[in-house]
Amino acid sequence: MSNSSASSDSATAEVGQVGGRRVIFNADDFGLDMAVNEAVESAHRDGVLTTASLMVAAPAAEDAVTRARELPRLGVGLHLTLVDGTPLLPAEQVPDLVDKQGRFAADLWLRGVRYFFLPQVRKQLAAEIRAQFAAFAATGLELDHANAHKHLHLHPTVLTLMLDIGEEFGLRAVRLPWEPLEAARCGGAKGWVPALWSVFLRPWLARMRRQLDCRRIMHNDLLYGLDATGHMDEARLLRMLGCLPATGVTEIYFHPATAQTATLHALMPEYEQHAEWAALMSPRVKNYLRDQDIAKGSFSDFAVR
Repeated sequence: MSNSSASSDSATAEVGQVGGRRVIFNADDFGLDMAVNEAVESAHRDGVLTTASLMVAAPAAEDAVTRARELPRLGVGLHLTLVDGTPLLPAEQVPDLVDKQGRFAADLWLRGVRYFFLPQVRKQLAAEIRAQFAAFAATGLELDHANAHKHLHLHPTVLTLMLDIGEEFGLRAVRLPWEPLEAARCGGAKGWVPALWSVFLRPWLARMRRQLDCRRIMHNDLLYGLDATGHMDEARLLRMLGCLPATGVTEIYFHPATAQTATLHALMPEYEQHAEWAALMSPRVKNYLRDQDIAKGSFSDFAVR
């Protein structure tokens, strides 16, 4: 562990504590772009970031793995990518998952129905999921957790395949994408849309929680940042930290980058990646965690042993 990581850890309560408020600060899209990788490394060394979710088929994945190998306290997981990206397998092996350009098709509703009812689509989906887990294993990094880009693991077929295949690769923790309405309101959410999503997702989340618990897969109790995706700046983060429940594990996720490059702008034009990176680097955030005795760590740190 580097000296900077050691000093950052000493600013908060000891990881692995059983009770109290425990937070996982995660960066999604690790490997998508060099600016993302730079933000992940610096936010872990000098900020509060504890985990990152790796896109194994993304353009800057090799650089992300190289950096992660030098950050032994960073919990790295698999950011399973089945939308807004390119498959790891050749397009001709997964023709029902991709569009004419060889990228994952964007029509999620139609694809979701096909996942349910078409065996040949499920077979291709399983093959791609297996390929991504295998690619992660080939990095030699310890698998801290898994989740899916755009939270596609809420789909029962994707979740079941991810858990079945992930078990072969030592999967022990998965993100539960449940952000209570009061947490979204605390972060500044307004109007009726958050309430509608809360009602719509409730049965899917309940099913996911039961499935994870049945398989003894560790998961966070709450997720913060869902409604404010791409806009988790310092002020919003501090408000959310003030709304943490007295106990439990809360994951707060970000999409940090040191700059909004052309690639990031094309994919996420409205996201404030630099502001999210600044929030993870914020001295005010680090001081708040210390003063409020809030522990930060990875999924592995907080797993019941």
